[in-house]
Amino acid sequence: MRLALFDLDNTLLGGDSDHAWGDYLCERGFLDAVAYKARNDEFYQDYLAGKLDNDAYLNFCLEVLGRTEMATLDEWHLDYMRDCIEPIVLPKAIELLEKHREAGDKLVIITATNRFVTGPIAQRLGVETLIATECEMVEGRYTGRSTDVPCFREGKVTRLNRWLEETGHSLEDSYFYSDSMNDLSLLEQVANPIAVDPDPNLRAEAEKRGWPVITLRD
Repeated sequence: MRLALFDLDNTLLGGDSDHAWGDYLCERGFLDAVAYKARNDEFYQDYLAGKLDNDAYLNFCLEVLGRTEMATLDEWHLDYMRDCIEPIVLPKAIELLEKHREAGDKLVIITATNRFVTGPIAQRLGVETLIATECEMVEGRYTGRSTDVPCFREGKVTRLNRWLEETGHSLEDSYFYSDSMNDLSLLEQVANPIAVDPDPNLRAEAEKRGWPVITLRD
């Protein structure tokens, strides 16, 4: 079965779910609307610039999970899905997913954003297989730490290769859609790399290599 791999943020979504989660928590008063938002924005700019300290970011953004009851987190996430994610679900992304689904392809979302944030989003998009940064849990609660190899940059390749070994899938004739230069190492692994509304660095790289550049925005 052919694989169709998709980045999530700014690819299938018209925004960044991880950054939006932080903004949601600040706007609702669950986190410091000045200090936390400023640091969240700073990390996001580092990500866009390709210089994110991912370990520092994970320690920062997962801390709230470790000090909040699961029932409260689930309640917050429902509101977040309604208010923050639904408005940035892209109709053309839904069409693209359906095109690959109808072709009989295996759909996979592979994202640096953690599974707590992205699990319900993948379900909303109808994609069963999600490879994401993992949040550590102990006795049914988040610890506020990540676990396993973060699904970021070369870590995406590591996590995907392990999944391929576990499932028996291959990258033969595979597709990967992404907006970000941070995903260059994975784009280089697939048969059909496609830049989606790419950042300037990825756009230049795609044009240099002759990769297709598409938009899923209106």
